[in-house]
Amino acid sequence: MFPTPIQKSARWAQIGYKLLLPMALVLWLLPLIGVAVTSVRPAGDLAAGNYFGIPSSFAGVENYTAVFQNSPIGWYILNSFKVTIPTVIGAVALSCLTGFALAVYNFRANLLLFFMFIAGNFIPFQILMVPVRDMTLKAGMYDTTFGLVLFHVAFQTGFCTLFMRNFIKGLPFALIEAARVEGVSEWKIFTRIVLPLMRPAIAALSVLVFTFIWNDYFWATVLVQGQHAMPVTAGLYALNGQWVAAWHLVSAGSIIAALPPVLMFFLMQRHFIAGLTLGATKG
Repeated sequence: MFPTPIQKSARWAQIGYKLLLPMALVLWLLPLIGVAVTSVRPAGDLAAGNYFGIPSSFAGVENYTAVFQNSPIGWYILNSFKVTIPTVIGAVALSCLTGFALAVYNFRANLLLFFMFIAGNFIPFQILMVPVRDMTLKAGMYDTTFGLVLFHVAFQTGFCTLFMRNFIKGLPFALIEAARVEGVSEWKIFTRIVLPLMRPAIAALSVLVFTFIWNDYFWATVLVQGQHAMPVTAGLYALNGQWVAAWHLVSAGSIIAALPPVLMFFLMQRHFIAGLTLGATKG
């Protein structure tokens, strides 16, 4: 049912694994390495067609300084935090409640509601572009941070509910039954017993949702036009010139924009791994 661990595989399989793994890692990192090298490449190299060669000189300080001088990237990053942090709080908080209800209470429409949350994850988000844009226009939330946050919370709650419901299902139900026998209210069962046990899952889910929302480009361009609410992923376009694409500046801006989710992951790494692997083994 499960693949054989590589340590127990045949000798030829172990050798092939050791050879192919570094190659796959390099291929996966190649675009990231290309962006990092381009971010320190002088503009003259790009004009001369030196896209993939060794940079003629190091222009990292000039490029990264120009990113802050030629665009309001600091404001864009602040907008991204204004969108991402409320979305993470809203989606995780709602999913804790819905996941608890779907995992603990056996009402008639339980399975139907759970399938509805799952079905929302299978809808291609591109087909929602026109109706969502029209809805935000009619509600007066188009080109606002609040409208973008509200959409992301609604769209992410389905995945978060799936995650939380399955996590709570793996908790020992005897704890909840014992609390009910003692006369503890359902709200206190959730806040005093279940919620503390959900901390690893909340941490893991927060990192995932933070990364999803921070890196969003599609909805940032569909639902926002003005710089007052534009996240950094869409705001990087401002680094391009009117006639020439300044790829060295766009690459430098991309590196800057990628730092917050990377830092978020390393700060929450222990909780993130614990949340993903909790319940993976018995004993």
